[in-house]
Amino acid sequence: MTIVADRADPEAPRRRPNRALALLRNSWRQLTSMRTALILLFLLAVAAIPGSVLPQRGVNLEKVNQYFVDHPELAPRLDRIGAFEVFGSVWFSAIYLLLFTSLIGCIVPRLRDHARALRAKPPAAPRRLERLPQHAVLTGVATDAEAVATELRRRRWRVVVRGTEVSAEKGYLKETGNLLFHTSLIAVLIGVALGSWYGWHGNKLLVAGEDGFCNTRQQYAEAKLGPQVDSADLPPFCLTLKNFDARFLESGQPEFYRATVDVEQAGRATRTETFSVNSPLRLGAANVYLLGHGYAPVLRYTDRYGKTQTSNFPFLTSGDATLTSEGVAAFPDVNVDPKTGKRDSNLQVAFEGLYLPTAPQQGPFNRSEFPTERNPAVVLVAYRGNLGMDAGIPGSVYQLDQRQVTNGKLKQVGDKKLAVGEKWTLDDGSVLEFVGTKPYITLSVRYDPGSTLLLGSSAVLLVGLMGALFGKRRRVWFRVTPAANPAGDAAPTSTDDPAGGSPTGGSSLVEAGGLPRTDYPGFADEFAQLVAAVSGGGEPDERAGGGRDARGPAGTREGAE
Repeated sequence: MTIVADRADPEAPRRRPNRALALLRNSWRQLTSMRTALILLFLLAVAAIPGSVLPQRGVNLEKVNQYFVDHPELAPRLDRIGAFEVFGSVWFSAIYLLLFTSLIGCIVPRLRDHARALRAKPPAAPRRLERLPQHAVLTGVATDAEAVATELRRRRWRVVVRGTEVSAEKGYLKETGNLLFHTSLIAVLIGVALGSWYGWHGNKLLVAGEDGFCNTRQQYAEAKLGPQVDSADLPPFCLTLKNFDARFLESGQPEFYRATVDVEQAGRATRTETFSVNSPLRLGAANVYLLGHGYAPVLRYTDRYGKTQTSNFPFLTSGDATLTSEGVAAFPDVNVDPKTGKRDSNLQVAFEGLYLPTAPQQGPFNRSEFPTERNPAVVLVAYRGNLGMDAGIPGSVYQLDQRQVTNGKLKQVGDKKLAVGEKWTLDDGSVLEFVGTKPYITLSVRYDPGSTLLLGSSAVLLVGLMGALFGKRRRVWFRVTPAANPAGDAAPTSTDDPAGGSPTGGSSLVEAGGLPRTDYPGFADEFAQLVAAVSGGGEPDERAGGGRDARGPAGTREGAE
């Protein structure tokens, strides 16, 4: 048996591969591949679906609570996986961060390679141009390498001349656009992250003539602050609605909305500002957006002991164009016995129903005929009993607690339609009067530090996408050879011609080849136009061999003889 000795030093210790390092390196390569980035982008879109289908706590807490009531078994399970706070959940954040990392890992090497390619000169011509997808041979052409280069530069090709060879390249816009697109996508993710971490928003319903509200978290109907935002960071200001003007076409389509408010800011005098749907009110770091409007019926209730309470109750629009609204007018502190001074919780009163800005002349009275107040009326159902407000359970002020109705603690005692100024006497002698209405507006106060970055990066993203879609990378080469004289010798060259081309008035043999770097169906036509422009009236050499799609200056195919 023959033993072959290892050429390496037998006493030198062998280096064992670091499996952990190899695993990390392979994992990083897999994560930063474009395929993984596309998969993560698809997963991010899929993960956002529950946030669009299910109610979210940061957007509408009341709908989330109602979902728990409607689905008592399913809702807790969904809540455990963060289905009601999708965009702040751990799994959504994990996909988001992995996509962010993957895009950076994809783009940084490509940016370096693209910058190197932009500085590099077009490569030298291949030895055998006839093997390229496009090929043509021209004879009797009165041109030289510099003339060919000048024509290509006029057509915006990057050109380099190497003796009698001309190399040209075009279409860097495709890779530039591709990199712009992906870089802008990273900027979009950064903008979203900035808005999520350092932004905040709150929604508020503001009735005309009331004291208004100040920009504190407690006064918002619903508010959400970013993880890096504290309540003390909210800019101080107060708003009071003075007037709201809405104009509608006869078809019921809104023509314009305009709200007039008094603004109080620290260190400044009170001023009056006007804003509309497409023109928000900008107060320093906060933007106040007008989302919608409606009506708050003013109702006066006189209980059985003769005590009167008057209040306005905003009715929320049901979503139709005529502003038919639904709501509740609750009077929990009525029917206090003047002898004992005690309130009977079982004698609380509430009215639930519709408000019709323009009620029809005849029934059914279930829908308004026009969004402005031409014939205002309320259609109410009266309830008496325990409203359930004393239990301390959070509830909506815009609807009754149906559990109280179901268990019999809140009973219906009548229904009636009232026009402005009409009164309704209930069975216990108490009286309800429809006094009138006040307009209200719904506001969204927001601060998003990433909005400017989002806007700019979205615009650049579209520009990059156009470049990536319509840019075509391609290369062409021209080899200019002086034609031989009748004696069989090469034509003499001019001493003044540094390119080594033919002398003025002479002729040359020009061989051209083209290669598209990407899928480009129109490259054959573009190559034929280049050859025709360079030929200057020359004729194709019938003996020359063609490539897979060789053409002469007129675009005719040359057979490979």
